Amino acid sequence: MVDTVHGAAAPVTRVSDAYRWTQLAIGVAAMVMIANYQYGWTFFVPDIQKKFGWDRASIQWAFTLFVLFETWLVPIEGWFVDKYGPRLVVLAGGILCGIGWAINAEATTLNGYYFGMIIAGIGAGAVYGTCVGNALKWFPDKRGLAAGITAAGFGAGSALTVAPIQAMIKDSGFQATFLYFGLGQGIIIVILAFFLFAPKPGQVPAVVQTANIFQTRRNYEPTEVIRHPIFWLMYFMFVIVGAGGLMVTANLKPIAVDWKLDNVSVTIMAVTMTTVTFAATIDRVLNGLTRPFFGWVSDMLGRENTMFVAFGIEGVGIWALYMLGHDPIWFVVLSGLVFFAWGEIYSLFPSTCTDTFGVKFATTNAGLLYTAKGTASLLVPVANYMQQSSGSWDQVFVIAAGANILASLLAIVVLKPWRRTVVAQSQTQQ
Repeated sequence: MVDTVHGAAAPVTRVSDAYRWTQLAIGVAAMVMIANYQYGWTFFVPDIQKKFGWDRASIQWAFTLFVLFETWLVPIEGWFVDKYGPRLVVLAGGILCGIGWAINAEATTLNGYYFGMIIAGIGAGAVYGTCVGNALKWFPDKRGLAAGITAAGFGAGSALTVAPIQAMIKDSGFQATFLYFGLGQGIIIVILAFFLFAPKPGQVPAVVQTANIFQTRRNYEPTEVIRHPIFWLMYFMFVIVGAGGLMVTANLKPIAVDWKLDNVSVTIMAVTMTTVTFAATIDRVLNGLTRPFFGWVSDMLGRENTMFVAFGIEGVGIWALYMLGHDPIWFVVLSGLVFFAWGEIYSLFPSTCTDTFGVKFATTNAGLLYTAKGTASLLVPVANYMQQSSGSWDQVFVIAAGANILASLLAIVVLKPWRRTVVAQSQTQQ
């Protein structure tokens, strides 16, 4: 338990594991509440297009702007967290999330949706970066698993609301859905913020060193991190893997529409839904499960070995979806595989970053790497323009599959030996 001795010289003792897991659970709950701001967007796109007549690529710029502002400001938000603690940043994030979708509920122009999604993106990023950073700090002994469980809240958090959101859009309209889901989720985030704390020195276990897991004991400042070449290798890998998953996330329903699968019913294991609803539900669940699963695997087998396997599966999955996905059952199954092999980037990269650069500035440094997701989101409208100009998704799928195979090879051939050297050198620089 936390030491209750008063006075400036009082030692800080280890907290119980139950306390650490409680902090993790609060972070996961907050992540669940921001999940729909990203993963629910695809359900609104066809109705926005029908109401206003804008082309799909223009509408999807709102999604890209959301991801950009969700990711590129995380280092700044992380700096506030590392300096002042997690509570204020998550509180502000919850307020902005609610305001963002309230703006969407009233928007009648593309710029209105762009602005609403920018505000929601800033809010979601504040919550995301804070909760992942807090997990990395509380669990140096189970870093991959802790980051994975936290990121799972974001990946799977929208699974239970896939059907309710679509039903409310159908019954009450997409504008009322924006308003009520946006405000409800934002209010819950604000409440959760008051229960978040950062660990003090001495409250958590020491870093671990094994044959497969190598963690630095040196704390790199953010200005050092961005000057280190290995950071940019991780950044490049994050971008090329992230882009494929974001493309499918933003365009799951439009792809199904183009392949004439959107209204086709599918029965798998005695459960019947339309192809899009089934795929979206399974995708959310698997996208959540993959994060703690591969995080846990990486705690044992090593980060880069796990990247090699996961990114390779992702490349094969995207290729198979391209080849077989016109069949509704294969569309559901293979889109699930794509999400299962994609979502782990949100546990593997933050834990690898903190293993390499230390825990003191973990929220800021992991946030710097997380901006790669924003960079990857810039490729989503590019994918839409490629589809519009060619009339098919062929080029998009082939490029995305190849990018994942490249990242898989880079992890094992370049990143692993290089990072081992960097960590070894940092131990002598303390």
